[in-house]
Amino acid sequence: MRKSHPLRRVVLATAATVSGIVLLLSLKPSSDPGAAQAAGAGAGAAAQDAAQGGSGAVVSGTMTGDAAQTQYGAVQVRITVVDNKITKAEAVQAPKGGTSDQKTALAVPKLNADVVAKQSANVDTVSGATYTSEGYKKSLQSAIDKANASAGSGSGSSQGSGSAQASGAFTGDAVQTQYGAVQVRITVAGGKITKAEAVQAPKGGTSDQKTALSVPKLNQEAVAAGSADIDSVSGATYTSEGYKKSLQSALDKAKAGAGSSSGSGAGASSGAAQAKTVTGSVAQTQYGPVQVRITVAGGKITKAEAVQAPKGGTSSEKTALSVPKLNQEAVAAGSADIDSVSGATYTSEGYKKSLQSALDQAGG
Repeated sequence: MRKSHPLRRVVLATAATVSGIVLLLSLKPSSDPGAAQAAGAGAGAAAQDAAQGGSGAVVSGTMTGDAAQTQYGAVQVRITVVDNKITKAEAVQAPKGGTSDQKTALAVPKLNADVVAKQSANVDTVSGATYTSEGYKKSLQSAIDKANASAGSGSGSSQGSGSAQASGAFTGDAVQTQYGAVQVRITVAGGKITKAEAVQAPKGGTSDQKTALSVPKLNQEAVAAGSADIDSVSGATYTSEGYKKSLQSALDKAKAGAGSSSGSGAGASSGAAQAKTVTGSVAQTQYGPVQVRITVAGGKITKAEAVQAPKGGTSSEKTALSVPKLNQEAVAAGSADIDSVSGATYTSEGYKKSLQSALDQAGG
C-alpha cells in the first residue's frame, strides 16, 4: 500500500484553503447594496451624495430639472436647496387641458410635499395620475443631479437663485400662460444680471397693453434683484408669473454654464481651440419656421447658415434676399444683435431668435 507523503498533504491543504478564500471573495458584493440602491434613487438631500463623496461643498440654490415628456404633456420640476436640504419643490410645467387639469391639481401638491418630506426622488406615485407622477420623478431626479453636480464643481456654495457666475447671454425656457408664451433672455457679466428682456410676451387685444405695462418693470426688477424673486405687476399676473419662471430658467442655465467652466483649470483656451457646430431652436414665424446653425471657434462665430427658412411664393424671394445678409451679419457681430432686413421682417426676427438659441447652447 502506497503511503501518503506528509509534505504533499500540507501542499494540498494549503491549495484548498486558498481556493476557498478566492471563491468567497468572488461572491462578495463590490459595494454596499443599500448604498447602491440609495444612489440610484437619488436618495438623500440634494448634493448630499456629492458632499459625502469628499467634496464637502454645501449646496444652496435653485435647480430646475429637465422637462420630462409624458403621454399627456411635459412635466418639469424646480427645487430650492438650502444647506443641502430641499426646502421647496414645485412643478413649473405640468399637463393641462381637460381631465389633465384635475389630475395635475390632485397630484402636484402631494408630490411637492413628498419631495420635501423624503428629500429624494423616491416619492410615491399618486393614484389616478401615474403619468404625471412618473414624469415628475424623472424631472425631479434631474434637478437633484444638477444639485449634486454643483456640489462636485464647488460652485454650490453660492447663495440664492441670482448667483449666476457665467458671463454671456442666456435665454430661459418659454413658459406658456393663459394669454400666450413668455420667454426671458438675460445678459450676465461679473456674476450679475446686467440686462433682462422678454423675447416673447403675450400680444393681441388687451395683452398688448398689459405687456407694455409689465415687461419694462419686470426687466428692471430682474436687474435690480439679480434673481427671479421679484414682485408681480398688478394687472398682469399671468405675464408676471410666466416671466419669473422663464427668468429662473435662464438663471439656472447661467449657473450650469458657470459650473461646467469652473473645473477646466486651463481656462477657456482648450475649449476655444476646438470648433463646434450648434443648431438653434426652431423659431415659428407667420410665413414658416426659421432655424439657424452656427460654427463657433475661438469664442467667435465663424459660420452661420439657415437650415430652415420660409419658402414658397414670395417667401422664397424674401428668404433669398435676407438670409445671406443675416448670415454675414451674424458672423460680423458675433451675436444675435443684428439688424432686420428690410422687406423680410418676420424672417429676420425668426432668424435672430434661433441664432440666440444657438449662441446660448454654445455658451454665450
